[in-house]
Amino acid sequence: MSRSVLLQLARDSIQEVLEAKNTIQKDLLIAKHPLLNQIVPTDVKLYFEGELRGSNQQVGIPLADAIIIGAKKAAFEDETQSPITTSEYLSCEVELTLHTTDGVISEKDKPIL
Repeated sequence: MSRSVLLQLARDSIQEVLEAKNTIQKDLLIAKHPLLNQIVPTDVKLYFEGELRGSNQQVGIPLADAIIIGAKKAAFEDETQSPITTSEYLSCEVELTLHTTDGVISEKDKPIL
Protein backbone atom coordinates (compact mmCIF):
# COMPACT_ATOMS: atom_id res chain seq x y z
CA MET A 1 0.00 0.00 0.00
CA SER A 2 1.41 3.37 -0.94
CA ARG A 3 1.81 6.27 1.42
CA SER A 4 -0.61 9.21 1.13
CA VAL A 5 0.65 12.46 -0.36
CA LEU A 6 0.39 14.11 3.07
CA LEU A 7 2.35 11.43 4.91
CA GLN A 8 4.94 11.29 2.14
CA LEU A 9 5.35 15.07 2.39
CA ALA A 10 5.96 14.76 6.14
CA ARG A 11 8.55 12.02 5.60
CA ASP A 12 10.23 13.93 2.77
CA SER A 13 10.47 17.00 5.03
CA ILE A 14 12.36 15.07 7.69
CA GLN A 15 14.54 13.36 5.11
CA GLU A 16 15.52 16.75 3.64
CA VAL A 17 17.10 17.70 6.96
CA LEU A 18 18.78 14.34 7.50
CA GLU A 19 20.31 14.42 4.01
CA ALA A 20 20.94 18.21 4.01
CA LYS A 21 19.26 18.49 0.59
CA ASN A 22 16.30 20.48 -0.68
CA THR A 23 14.20 17.92 -2.53
CA ILE A 24 10.59 19.02 -2.02
CA GLN A 25 9.14 20.87 -4.99
CA LYS A 26 6.28 22.54 -3.14
CA ASP A 27 5.00 24.54 -6.14
CA LEU A 28 4.64 21.38 -8.20
CA LEU A 29 2.87 19.59 -5.34
CA ILE A 30 0.41 22.45 -4.89
CA ALA A 31 -0.23 22.60 -8.64
CA LYS A 32 -1.03 18.88 -8.61
CA HIS A 33 -2.92 18.97 -5.27
CA PRO A 34 -4.50 22.45 -4.82
CA LEU A 35 -5.92 21.50 -1.41
CA LEU A 36 -2.36 21.75 -0.07
CA ASN A 37 -2.80 25.52 -0.36
CA GLN A 38 -5.81 25.55 2.03
CA ILE A 39 -5.29 26.71 5.59
CA VAL A 40 -5.78 23.71 7.87
CA PRO A 41 -4.59 23.45 11.50
CA THR A 42 -2.28 20.44 11.55
CA ASP A 43 -0.65 18.25 14.20
CA VAL A 44 2.38 16.12 13.37
CA LYS A 45 3.45 13.41 15.81
CA LEU A 46 6.33 10.95 15.57
CA TYR A 47 6.34 7.66 17.46
CA PHE A 48 9.39 5.47 18.03
CA GLU A 49 8.83 2.01 19.50
CA GLY A 50 5.28 3.02 20.41
CA GLU A 51 6.35 6.07 22.42
CA LEU A 52 5.81 9.69 21.41
CA ARG A 53 9.15 10.90 19.97
CA GLY A 54 8.20 14.40 18.89
CA SER A 55 5.20 16.56 18.08
CA ASN A 56 4.30 19.93 16.65
CA GLN A 57 1.15 21.87 15.81
CA GLN A 58 0.85 24.46 13.06
CA VAL A 59 -2.12 26.84 12.75
CA GLY A 60 -2.96 29.59 10.27
CA ILE A 61 -0.72 28.56 7.38
CA PRO A 62 -1.36 26.53 4.21
CA LEU A 63 -1.48 22.76 4.64
CA ALA A 64 1.73 22.10 2.68
CA ASP A 65 3.66 24.50 4.91
CA ALA A 66 1.98 23.15 8.05
CA ILE A 67 3.14 19.62 7.21
CA ILE A 68 6.65 20.61 6.13
CA ILE A 69 7.30 22.88 9.11
CA GLY A 70 5.45 20.64 11.57
CA ALA A 71 7.34 17.50 10.57
CA LYS A 72 10.72 19.21 10.79
CA LYS A 73 9.93 20.77 14.16
CA ALA A 74 8.53 17.50 15.54
CA ALA A 75 11.67 15.66 14.43
CA PHE A 76 14.33 18.19 15.30
CA GLU A 77 12.98 20.96 17.54
CA ASP A 78 10.66 19.32 20.08
CA GLU A 79 11.85 20.81 23.38
CA THR A 80 11.11 17.58 25.26
CA GLN A 81 13.26 15.38 22.99
CA SER A 82 16.66 15.31 21.35
CA PRO A 83 16.71 15.59 17.53
CA ILE A 84 15.69 12.40 15.75
CA THR A 85 18.44 10.20 14.30
CA THR A 86 18.41 8.53 10.90
CA SER A 87 17.79 5.10 12.42
CA GLU A 88 14.90 6.48 14.49
CA TYR A 89 13.47 8.13 11.37
CA LEU A 90 13.53 4.84 9.48
CA SER A 91 11.82 3.06 12.38
CA CYS A 92 9.33 5.73 13.46
CA GLU A 93 5.64 6.09 12.73
CA VAL A 94 4.32 9.43 11.51
CA GLU A 95 0.83 10.60 12.45
CA LEU A 96 -0.93 13.58 10.88
CA THR A 97 -4.08 15.09 12.32
CA LEU A 98 -5.93 17.73 10.31
CA HIS A 99 -8.54 19.87 12.03
CA THR A 100 -10.89 20.64 9.12
CA THR A 101 -14.21 22.46 9.18
CA ASP A 102 -15.87 19.08 8.52
CA GLY A 103 -14.13 17.42 11.47
CA VAL A 104 -10.86 15.80 12.43
CA ILE A 105 -8.98 13.65 9.92
CA SER A 106 -6.13 11.52 11.21
CA GLU A 107 -3.80 9.08 9.50
CA LYS A 108 -0.76 7.19 10.70
CA ASP A 109 2.11 5.81 8.66
CA LYS A 110 4.05 2.63 9.36
CA PRO A 111 7.84 2.70 9.79
CA ILE A 112 9.97 2.49 6.64
CA LEU A 113 11.90 -0.48 8.08
